[in-house]
Amino acid sequence: MARQTLQGGVEAPGVQLLCSAWRGLCGVPFTVGFGLTPRQTPGLMSRGPSAAASAAEGRAPTGRLDAVVTLAGAVGGASLLIALFPSGALVSGMSVAASLVVPVIAGWSVLRRRPRMITSADRVTLVRVALIGVLTAALVLTIAGALPLRTWTVLVVATLATALDAVDGWVARRADRGTAAGARLDSETDAAALLVLSALLALTVGWWVLLIGMMRYLFVLGSVIRRPWRQTLPYSGFRRVVAAVQATVVVVGLGPVVPVSLAAMFAGSALAALLCSFGRDILLLEQTHRSAGSGRDHESES
Repeated sequence: MARQTLQGGVEAPGVQLLCSAWRGLCGVPFTVGFGLTPRQTPGLMSRGPSAAASAAEGRAPTGRLDAVVTLAGAVGGASLLIALFPSGALVSGMSVAASLVVPVIAGWSVLRRRPRMITSADRVTLVRVALIGVLTAALVLTIAGALPLRTWTVLVVATLATALDAVDGWVARRADRGTAAGARLDSETDAAALLVLSALLALTVGWWVLLIGMMRYLFVLGSVIRRPWRQTLPYSGFRRVVAAVQATVVVVGLGPVVPVSLAAMFAGSALAALLCSFGRDILLLEQTHRSAGSGRDHESES
């Protein structure tokens, strides 16, 4: 028989197993009865907080399988592209190898986490990573001439990869399981996606479009030289909107029915907004650094 717990829930036979399975798959607590969750099961409570934490960590997925699935998805998508747009053995091999670059880096970053864990939002991000791998393979095939400059196949993959950018954040907020590691993975995935997409569009519009995808990496390179650029930037709605516009404009420009001149005009406007955003942030960082230096000088004088 089920018995009443101190929390007002019901401990039915097998409920702990059900809650653990649900939490592992979906990343959110499963509520039973009057609010019983895996964190509230009497078995875990009776063993104390440290034992409960150890048990939870033992049940948490480590991301190893997710990393393997991401690699497999990228290679599978690249292989499908090669089947649809046949090319020589050398080009095919290069495209498959290129499809693995971003997934390998992303998978390694997940496996290096301490403690090892992966959330449902991370899984959505890894789907985007696999799609970026497919787009990277498409880039190699396009450069080699095996794939047309703009195709509906590439447009569909690019649209899906861009649309999922809004999903992983929503999933993290929904499950209330956002992490710093997940935010970094999402940010790096955004940067990699924009670089690959801008390279694809650059083949049609002009190589100057690559600046859209390279701006973040140029900023990181500049931070190696300029210490003030290493400071943490405050939240900016303008920066967020500009970042969203970049990906949207590049994806629209990849549409086969969009005139090249119109795609170039959109890309030029997006690049101008991006330069404005980065310039604004750099000025803010430099001013903050100077203000902090002046404050230290005044304190030393007093």
